[in-house]
Amino acid sequence: MKVEVQSLDASKKGSIELNDAVFGIEPRADILHRVVTWQLEKRRAPTRATRERSDVARSGKKFGRQKGGGTARHGDRRSPIFIGGGKAHGARARVFNPSLNKKVRALGLRMALSSKAKTGTLVVIEALDVEAKTKLLAAQIQSLGFGPKVLVVDGDTVNENFARASSNLVGLDVLPAVGANVYDILKHDTLVLTRAAVEKLEARLNG
Repeated sequence: MKVEVQSLDASKKGSIELNDAVFGIEPRADILHRVVTWQLEKRRAPTRATRERSDVARSGKKFGRQKGGGTARHGDRRSPIFIGGGKAHGARARVFNPSLNKKVRALGLRMALSSKAKTGTLVVIEALDVEAKTKLLAAQIQSLGFGPKVLVVDGDTVNENFARASSNLVGLDVLPAVGANVYDILKHDTLVLTRAAVEKLEARLNG
């Protein structure tokens, strides 16, 4: 699959041949759904269980007579009505640690990239060479017509000037190639890859 390469100032920089094994496969909704679900579950923090009356370290002895004491008929100090007693209907421990085969995860990423290429929302640019000026970058992005939500993926590291210029732009997210993932790719309108990002992703998904 051949794609035109451009720069941030909209000038043409030749073309690049994309690997069909990475950018040209048919997307499947079930695979993408499994990977996105796995990603979102992995983000969830585990919850800690509260101690109920059987868990607290207090005496289980009945501390008063059943009758004749002039007080309520309490059983033991573990009761939730006492300070230091157990929690009534407390939170249960929940651990979110789903598993998903590495091959399925890699397949999902290839399908996410392919879906962007198939719908024409994949853009390849030469590099992220730009002044560290937010106003200048905002004008360039608007002139390129990328859409309201754009994900830009660079090579090993993100260009420092581009990262600074884009930090205050709403709807523009930047990642290094190692951070490219299915959820972020699918939730953005346009995927922008640099030449370096294409090389890194093809090496990562072909290995």
